[in-house]
Amino acid sequence: MKRVTLIDVGKESGVSAITVSRALRNPERVSPELRERVYAAVKKLGYVPDSAASTLASRRSTVIGILVPSFSNHVFSDVLAGASDTIEGSKYSVQIANTGYSALKEEALVPRFLTMKPAGMIITGVDQTQATRDMLAGADCPVVQIMDVSDDPIDLIVGFSNFQAAVEAVEHMVEQGFRRIAFVGTRMDPRTQQRLRGYRQTLEKYGLFDERLLITTPKKSSVEIGRHLLGELLETAPDCDGAFCNNDDVAVGIALECQNRNMRCPDDFGLCGFNDLGTTSQMNPPITSVFTPRADIGAAAARYILDRNAGQQPPENRCVDLGSTLKVRASTLRNDRKERQ
Repeated sequence: MKRVTLIDVGKESGVSAITVSRALRNPERVSPELRERVYAAVKKLGYVPDSAASTLASRRSTVIGILVPSFSNHVFSDVLAGASDTIEGSKYSVQIANTGYSALKEEALVPRFLTMKPAGMIITGVDQTQATRDMLAGADCPVVQIMDVSDDPIDLIVGFSNFQAAVEAVEHMVEQGFRRIAFVGTRMDPRTQQRLRGYRQTLEKYGLFDERLLITTPKKSSVEIGRHLLGELLETAPDCDGAFCNNDDVAVGIALECQNRNMRCPDDFGLCGFNDLGTTSQMNPPITSVFTPRADIGAAAARYILDRNAGQQPPENRCVDLGSTLKVRASTLRNDRKERQ
């Protein structure tokens, strides 16, 4: 069978071989319309770049590709640990890439992984570009999206509902008597947007939503930014009596700034974090946070890929919701001061 070349892809998509190469290696340098045409031609013709084809004799390699948005975020460190522990001792190895929360960077990385004929791909979230979804849907390997849930997974999705987790956290704060609850968020990636949606819908149900209580920034999360955002919040809404934060770093920063301002928690200000990474439980008072099963998500994603490569059939339910747990602690307990786990 004649090998498909860049020239063939170029003819199919109506551009030069050089343009095809540019679209595959540096997609940000070409228009979205052109990328779509090239990726469609690649998928239709089954094109595999020379660098990979000459070295890959088997149908799949033993590489499992994992794309996460951050290496520094402990959330994804735990996911990677769960996946790596599951894969350890098998014939498979892991290659990891950082997308930097950029859908376009993710789109550029996917074809580079697919040239290796991976045994499987693990990719974060459900917010891929259409081009990325098309490439992964056409990939000859299992694909697992993680850290979210969806009715329309590419192959399998393992995670939890960020929306529902936020609803449960804010419901708890309302039940404890908080009425001016702020949303404090950083980065504002798609999963944080789901948390914001759950927060907003819950407060709207009780007639408590106020746009002035939304304090967000595109900056990455840190304890320092949490301290700064509390100051911004109190300038905008001095009557605010609590905050639901999009992660624990922000919550810890707010807690420290509350202490600096002699604001008692939870009497003067209630506080809830997200992910329950460990620091929140060690604060004084301990901070309520949403526990997310990060390591279990990584492990389940890796196990699915190992099982599929061993010949097992995929499960009927392609959305695996591992849920989340609200760890209620003193920072939100006005009606019951005993710590609950």
